[in-house]
Order: sequence, then C-alpha cells, then structure tokens
Amino acid sequence: MASKKNLKKDISFLTRDLIETLCFKSATLKLDEKAVSELIVKVLAFRSEFVSRAGHADGKDNAKMVKAYYRKLYEDMFAEFKALAEAVNTLN
Repeated sequence: MASKKNLKKDISFLTRDLIETLCFKSATLKLDEKAVSELIVKVLAFRSEFVSRAGHADGKDNAKMVKAYYRKLYEDMFAEFKALAEAVNTLN
C-alpha cells in the first residue's frame, strides 16, 4: 500500500467514474430517475464507508495486522465496486 491519501483518492475516483457513467446513461437512454438516484445513493454510501475504513486501520503497532487489514479492505472494495459496476451496466 502506497498511502492512505492515495487509497482515498482511488476510492473517490472510482465513485466519481460510476456516477458519471450513471449520469451519461441516464441522459442518453432516458432511464428511470428513481432507479438511478437509488444507485447513486449506494455509490455514495460505498465511498463514505470505504474512505472511513481506509483511515482507521486496526492494530497500528503490528505491521502484519495492518497489512492484513488493508488487504481485506482492498478485497472488499473491489468486490463491492464490481457489484456496483454490474448494477450500472445492467440498468436499462
């Protein structure tokens, strides 16, 4: 892991990209506004949860615990992002 700052920026970039994709699809395909807004709320909840988790590592004195914490964070983050991206792609 490079730094918490870069991790938080990556999370923000991923969420911004999802929201931009949603807005573009909504404008071009005339999607249901309620479904789009619910998905945007989920994306923003994803962002706040993972930015918060990135800032509060467990076991700051033990390097192995910190590495395991961030490894789990990355796994959870990419799994959740993948699920959100699939929801965006299947939205018609």
